[in-house]
Amino acid sequence: MFGWPISLRLLYYCGNEKQSWIFTMSSQHPRISLIHATPLSIQPIADSFKRLWSDAKIYNLLEDSLTDDLRGLSGDISAMAPRFVQLTQYALGSGADAVLFTCSAFGPAIETAKASVIAPVLKPNEAMIEEAVELGSRIALVATFEPALAPISVEFQAHAATLGRTLVLEPFLVNGAWDAIQHGDKERHDHLIVETCSKLSGFDVVCFAQFSMTTAQAQAQQATGRPTLSTPDSAVKKLMSVLGRT
Repeated sequence: MFGWPISLRLLYYCGNEKQSWIFTMSSQHPRISLIHATPLSIQPIADSFKRLWSDAKIYNLLEDSLTDDLRGLSGDISAMAPRFVQLTQYALGSGADAVLFTCSAFGPAIETAKASVIAPVLKPNEAMIEEAVELGSRIALVATFEPALAPISVEFQAHAATLGRTLVLEPFLVNGAWDAIQHGDKERHDHLIVETCSKLSGFDVVCFAQFSMTTAQAQAQQATGRPTLSTPDSAVKKLMSVLGRT
């Protein structure tokens, strides 16, 4: 129906000044901007793209002050929204066809950024949430970073409400795993996650709340005997669908 590439002029405001850029989407090698709050998210999503969508060109934007600044604001995610709008505008202004945030604790701020542009902007967990709800209504949500649990739980319930579904969603925090991966101890990080997951029972699906947890997925699924979803694979598959590659 449409010829490729497609160019759109996007408008936004910087203060009181109207700004614009040309948004061009290539049919062969779409450009995806990945925005991270921790370097730990970079490799898991790169691996997913390599395995599932190697034709995409991915670029990384790391802003690793976000997590500390959220703590400094006592967890007030809404106060971070202007920075997420700026990050999104920067990525699109650099030529991205779509933006994927990989920082799970900032859902409401990413929603604000998403509403400020017309190009595709994905929250880190939205694709996994959609996939999980299709698999069942009893969901275990596992995280290593406590601030990630509350916003993702809200997103789960909001999605279920749009479908007229009721979820039994139980959060589980893996104590010690975040500190372990911050200090480069991947083995202990993965062990603690698998240990927590091995104690779960009665759930239809287990969901990992953060990109950085992906290395433990296969072992955790074996330990639980239930589908265990990670955010990177689900996100890549949704981006492919959104950009018409499936």
